[in-house]
Amino acid sequence: MLQHVRHAEIMRRVRFAGVTSVRDLAAQLGVSPSTIRRDLEVLDRDGTLRRVRGGALAAVDADDLPFAQVASRDESDKDAVAARAARLVQDGDVVLLDIGTTTVRLARHLCGRRVTVVTSSLAVLDVLRGDPAVELLLLGGMLRRTYHSLVGVLTEQALRQVCADRVFLGAGGVRPDGQVTDSTLAEVPLKRAMMAAAGQVVLLVDRHKFPGSGALRVCGPEELDAVVTNGGADETTVRALTAAGAEVVLA
Repeated sequence: MLQHVRHAEIMRRVRFAGVTSVRDLAAQLGVSPSTIRRDLEVLDRDGTLRRVRGGALAAVDADDLPFAQVASRDESDKDAVAARAARLVQDGDVVLLDIGTTTVRLARHLCGRRVTVVTSSLAVLDVLRGDPAVELLLLGGMLRRTYHSLVGVLTEQALRQVCADRVFLGAGGVRPDGQVTDSTLAEVPLKRAMMAAAGQVVLLVDRHKFPGSGALRVCGPEELDAVVTNGGADETTVRALTAAGAEVVLA
């Protein structure tokens, strides 16, 4: 079993049980206890779970925090990124907006524009539902109440019917080598499905997302067309993104 797949399965089992032991995880996943211990140490450092003697506890992360609490962090940087991203959108475009607090700010900057917005974010819906200029398509799925969004297999299947000009993605972090990561198990496959449904992939990450957080790989830097971030973002990571072919746009 690949490490990132094993990490995802460990997170799923810990979140379901609340607490679990090294012995149980080793037996369930068919690996040695020493391998599980190393995995738990990595996930603990990322803040995905809490390592305790003999096992692990579920940690409170962005999957559990109220949307408003996450949205209030680094507001000025997020809004600058969103405003700059809005300038990449042309009238008549079909755009996919990912779940996240920066994409909600982007939605606000698209108010009054002759564009089509496709999303599973109920927060984006709240911003644009009364705007007659914007054609709004809401993807179905399972309600994730704490984060004002719809996720799951139904959302991913609906995306197979979508052909967007570009997708604006959020993420938990960007590693120094340019790898894009997240820690929310329900969002990673949705992000990948959105990427497959769009002609251009634009990552929205404020400077605090370098390196950010996340034990799950979303994509490599070579899969990004552009990254919109703030001045002051980690230079090593910016160079890695540029070397991989992504255009780095500073807000």
